[in-house]
Amino acid sequence: MKSALRGAAWAALCLCGNSYAQSSVTLYGVLDDGLNYTSNSGGHHAFAMVSGDTAETSFGLKGSEDLGGGLSAIFTLESGVNLNSGQLNQGGRLFGRQAFVGLSSTPAGTLTLGRQYDATVDMWSPFTAAGNSIGDLAAHPFDNDNADYDFRLGNSVKYVSPTLYGFQLEGVYGFSNTTNFSANRAYSAGLTYSAGPISLAVAYLHLNGVGTTADGAVSSDAVFVAPKQQNIDAGVKWTFSENANVSLAYSHVDVTSPAANAYAPNIGTQTWTSWKFDNVEINGQYYFMPDLSLTGAYTFTHGRLESDAGSDSPNWHQVALMLNYSLSKRTSVYVQGAWQHTNASTGTDLDAAHIIGSNGLSSSGNQVVARIGLSQKF
Repeated sequence: MKSALRGAAWAALCLCGNSYAQSSVTLYGVLDDGLNYTSNSGGHHAFAMVSGDTAETSFGLKGSEDLGGGLSAIFTLESGVNLNSGQLNQGGRLFGRQAFVGLSSTPAGTLTLGRQYDATVDMWSPFTAAGNSIGDLAAHPFDNDNADYDFRLGNSVKYVSPTLYGFQLEGVYGFSNTTNFSANRAYSAGLTYSAGPISLAVAYLHLNGVGTTADGAVSSDAVFVAPKQQNIDAGVKWTFSENANVSLAYSHVDVTSPAANAYAPNIGTQTWTSWKFDNVEINGQYYFMPDLSLTGAYTFTHGRLESDAGSDSPNWHQVALMLNYSLSKRTSVYVQGAWQHTNASTGTDLDAAHIIGSNGLSSSGNQVVARIGLSQKF
């Protein structure tokens, strides 16, 4: 009898082990905090503790279940957190960074439903310093092209193809969730190609009525509130060796009849007909040794700001640097610096230099930000 019980117990343990091997749940995240110095914030110097400038402080759960035949059920729930206050980011959403469920097939690709990044963020942003290494201090003016992950698409369906001959395709559609189908919807597509040391990406994003409804594709975290916006992006990266790489990234952003800007509260009383931005960035990374790296980026942005009162064609120049030292595979210390100059002359907050991650708008067309920080991944 005891032998039979021991056999049954052993069989149960084996079954549990097999079941566990076919499904998994992983807790992951990053903690990033540091001290920032801003040369000009409303005409004054400023020091501030800032969470998540290099990589947003966040934690998440992701899981998969093997359904057999190369098919898996997957999910991700991810939250952004302010490390200094403990408050949730993304407007207080519990899982504001990502929240989706889907199916993944080895031969057919991945289909997911929920709150997700669009194709420009997934496929093009990694070619920029803001989306790959330096973070906020390298973001383009107003994060106009969303390279710095300002917003996600709610109510979205995403398909990502398997990689075939170096090519991978992604398509995303975000529903308005109202009776007006186009009131606040979004769609995006991207294509990447990798072969040896060269990687390429092109991506497109179209937004309708962004920020105009509470439950649409893009709501309270919109950078621009406008009836229409489109982004066209392209990037190329050369990896010379394990120690060095260089990337070139371009984006064109066209915002129709903008009514608000998240980073410039005062946009004047004129009626704006369009804001257009062309961003050209070159960035590179060099490893002096496996645990010590230097990253640098320069971005030139040309704007075309049209209103019923006239037009302005400002330029922005921005330089960002980061020196990172890894204490371990998970923990690193770093120093960063950025400088921005603009010659905009609209008589509004659009004229102020403003590095994302600074303490606020400059009182002039120039601003410098320096940061020392600590980052830990888990």
